[in-house]
Amino acid sequence: MARLKDVAQLAGVSTATVSNVLRGAKPATPAVERRVLAAAAELGYVPNPHAQSLRTGHSRALGLVVPDLTNPYFPALVQAIETTARALGYALIVMDAGNDGARDHESLALLATYRVAGVVWVPVDDRTTVDWPFPIVTVDRPLDGCDAVVADHAQGGALVAAHAIARGHRRVGLLSGPRALASAAARREGFLRAAAGTLEIAWEREVPFSSDLPPAAVERLAEPDCSLLVCANDAIAVGALRALRDAGARVPEDVSVIGFDDVPWAEFVEPALTTVRQPLAELGAGAVAMLHARIAGPGDARRFETHPVTLVARRSVADLHAAASATPPAGGQT
Repeated sequence: MARLKDVAQLAGVSTATVSNVLRGAKPATPAVERRVLAAAAELGYVPNPHAQSLRTGHSRALGLVVPDLTNPYFPALVQAIETTARALGYALIVMDAGNDGARDHESLALLATYRVAGVVWVPVDDRTTVDWPFPIVTVDRPLDGCDAVVADHAQGGALVAAHAIARGHRRVGLLSGPRALASAAARREGFLRAAAGTLEIAWEREVPFSSDLPPAAVERLAEPDCSLLVCANDAIAVGALRALRDAGARVPEDVSVIGFDDVPWAEFVEPALTTVRQPLAELGAGAVAMLHARIAGPGDARRFETHPVTLVARRSVADLHAAASATPPAGGQT
């Protein structure tokens, strides 16, 4: 079983620093905090929750509320959060809001009865108000008054536009997510800003973050009238792949598709999905570390972290430059 000094040796810090980070007793730099938490997770080090509870007076349970566990993005995020919570000696209570704002708040109310030390929350609606008897850190969807950890969604949208341009696409269709959500709006705005003057938006449909596309979007995909579909997340992209297949269109030969999130199965769909990868491990670890610090320092200034994203190129986006160079000129030999 891993010991405190093992974590200190792997992280390259003193045992006192490890103890302070894991107990939230004294602030550490974000870099040191990340090294300690990563070392504790790698070694499987688990602090004694009973002893910590007696010392601090805090419950050793955290709550986690997510909108929809059927969306593959969220189980992967839950796993990242649970790994760091365990390293800090917390049990994790996971609640699924079912994409229902009322259930979202019912979940938080239930966690209050369990007297959790704090909650990591991905709100169904990021326009909601916050008035709960525990500290909250939001992931992906910032709320006024709460600490937050987010991916750089605008950067991701810009990466999608740059990839489309580099692959020779000029006319695109947009399946944009719910604009009431800041993350969806930022992805769209980042894309449109980077696409301006080069990409033509043939049409746009606002759809939920779900593979079950509304009829109006499915009808539009029967005749996509563009070379590329830009989807606000991977679940939407999978719904688009299904609708295109049902309409007899080939991907990427007839139309290309790009998503956002890089959920675990994005590389296993056919064709493998080009997408934007969110750093789920960093988001989950950062949220729990931030919540741990907030529990220790309730009066500290609000914290907000933004993590960069990367584009992952796979087979679902055709290179139209390469296709054009491979096409023989009219009247030429084949």
